[in-house]
Amino acid sequence: MESTDRGGAAGAPRAALRAALPATFPVFLGYTTIGAAFGLLLASSGLPLWAAPAMSLFVYAGAAQFMGVGIIASGAGLAELAAATFLLNLRHMVYGLSFLELYSRAGARKPYLVFTLTDETYALLSTVSVPPGVDPDRFRFWVSALNQSYWVLGTLAGTLAGGLAAFDTRGLEFSLTALFTVLLIEQTRKVRSPLPYLASGACAAAAYLALGPSRMLLPAIGAAGVLLFALRKRLEARG
Repeated sequence: MESTDRGGAAGAPRAALRAALPATFPVFLGYTTIGAAFGLLLASSGLPLWAAPAMSLFVYAGAAQFMGVGIIASGAGLAELAAATFLLNLRHMVYGLSFLELYSRAGARKPYLVFTLTDETYALLSTVSVPPGVDPDRFRFWVSALNQSYWVLGTLAGTLAGGLAAFDTRGLEFSLTALFTVLLIEQTRKVRSPLPYLASGACAAAAYLALGPSRMLLPAIGAAGVLLFALRKRLEARG
């Protein structure tokens, strides 16, 4: 995934940006669309329009932002909102651990890279190879920064459109599911073994049957993480 050729990369920071632009194009298509859906949803909820771009800049949590609009609109307090956001984004701690070594040399960029490690950015960085001659840390920074800029851009567009006209926002929350599906397809092209997908699917099905759709997410992710950790040697053997 990572190029070891750093020669000349430090003197050409624009090369990383040029490499990151085409790599992030699929996320651009998804984030601008989903961000616009979020902006429309917030505008229709009666919350102040500035809240949408503010959340995208300082929260930047995708599904948690959709959830947050509903929680705030229902009159819940900040404690409930913070707890729900923490629980929903707890999954980031699971897959973020796999990037500890990858981000160890990022220097001053590391805090921002950690903050912007969304599901889509993780999926992209774990599958896309850094082009030869491009500094890996700069490349990962630009991938992360561009992805957030797409999200903010889409949010702004949706908020402005929602402030100017009324829209029927029913079904817009499905746009996140659609993007995750596309990223899963991309992931299957990189990881050919069916074992991770079967294990994760089995955990999701078990959590759904045992807990129902509203409470299955965190238990399913936790169970899948434990199971895949137990199967890691077999997965490494299969390459």
